[in-house]
Amino acid sequence: MSNLILKAENISKYYRLGVIGSGSFKEDLQNLWKNTFSAGSNNIGIEPKANELWALKDIDFEIMKGDVVGFVGKNGAGKSTLLKVLSRITRPTTGTIKGKGRIASLLEVGTGFHAELTGRENIFLNGQILGMHKNEIKSKFDEIVAFSGIERFLDTPVKRYSSGMYVRLAFAIAAHLDPEILIVDEVLAVGDAEFQKKCLGKMKQVSAEEGKTVLFVSHNSQALKNLCTKAIYLEKGRLIDMGNTQDVISNYLKREQTLSLNSVYPDPNTAPGNENIRVKRVEMLPQYLDSNNIIDIRTPLIIEFEFWYFPAEEMDLGVNVLLNTVMGDCIFDVPSPANRYSKGLIKGKCTIPGDFLNNGSYLIDLLFVKNNSSSLFDFEECLSFDVEDFRENTTWYGDWVGAVRPKFKIELQQDKF
Repeated sequence: MSNLILKAENISKYYRLGVIGSGSFKEDLQNLWKNTFSAGSNNIGIEPKANELWALKDIDFEIMKGDVVGFVGKNGAGKSTLLKVLSRITRPTTGTIKGKGRIASLLEVGTGFHAELTGRENIFLNGQILGMHKNEIKSKFDEIVAFSGIERFLDTPVKRYSSGMYVRLAFAIAAHLDPEILIVDEVLAVGDAEFQKKCLGKMKQVSAEEGKTVLFVSHNSQALKNLCTKAIYLEKGRLIDMGNTQDVISNYLKREQTLSLNSVYPDPNTAPGNENIRVKRVEMLPQYLDSNNIIDIRTPLIIEFEFWYFPAEEMDLGVNVLLNTVMGDCIFDVPSPANRYSKGLIKGKCTIPGDFLNNGSYLIDLLFVKNNSSSLFDFEECLSFDVEDFRENTTWYGDWVGAVRPKFKIELQQDKF
């Protein structure tokens, strides 16, 4: 228990939408009393009225010192609201937060900045908000400025900063002023790729080397997997899953994804496409190896597609089959030969051999290309499927790394001394 740094018990947050005040102090006080106490935990789970919203419902979890915890969920799941509650920016309707040490939060661009003050002055202002003494801030000042990369603008009022400069300085302050808990929302998406990488490295450093606790919200699953030791999955304000990052993210992606092995559109007037292309059918035909009808790493996969072609001009037409992970990584982009076709129905087929893909969840895109140079139509995520693991002649069951898992032949030979 001595390593417990943050504990949330029965956290719920209630909002009444579209109503600011009745104009009567007495009525507002009565409504506040009614919504705070009669809309407490006993009512959680009841369908909210049209003007009511439970942003969080009965959230319970514990976070230990040194944990790096990622929060996943769709927009509106309650991630940012929960971070505001943990940061004590907003109070929960029910429940309690128990924590140890200083909390530094980076939830919105310019959080805690005074627009009229310079970057230099805001460093000291933020440090004092965190409860640090002036000498402590001075000892970290040069590191903060160097990390932020805004030396030239240090004595410029921050109201003249770009959003990227805001984030650079805000993160540098939050990460260097020795908080026990660092809370970072999706705000890092504002920065450039180089700075994002720098921030992720700093968060990993303060956790691994300094024993700090980091709470991190991002829609970048790969960043979460690389950085976080644990993950929390929220859906409609409820905690759905918490535990190992890989497992939680996989659970989240599977719940959010609707698997589809075929899409059929019999009417060319309403089928996906445009004036040049209308897709009639896209279908995956797994060549199952047993009666369980499970796609595993051994299963050959045949992709068949048909489309109506209405050429507006003479052009060479090709179709690219793209395979992506659900996290957006492209596994391959295979083009067909480009040929000249007349108006009519065209059929195509592509085969993904067995013993090629690693286990995981995948999406198929069809990209219709003219003259090998520009897109006619991109039919994104037209198919989705999971590949299960299968192993034989091995006693090792850890994660099998790599985007693909081909069964290449390896020969070993020993020479005598």
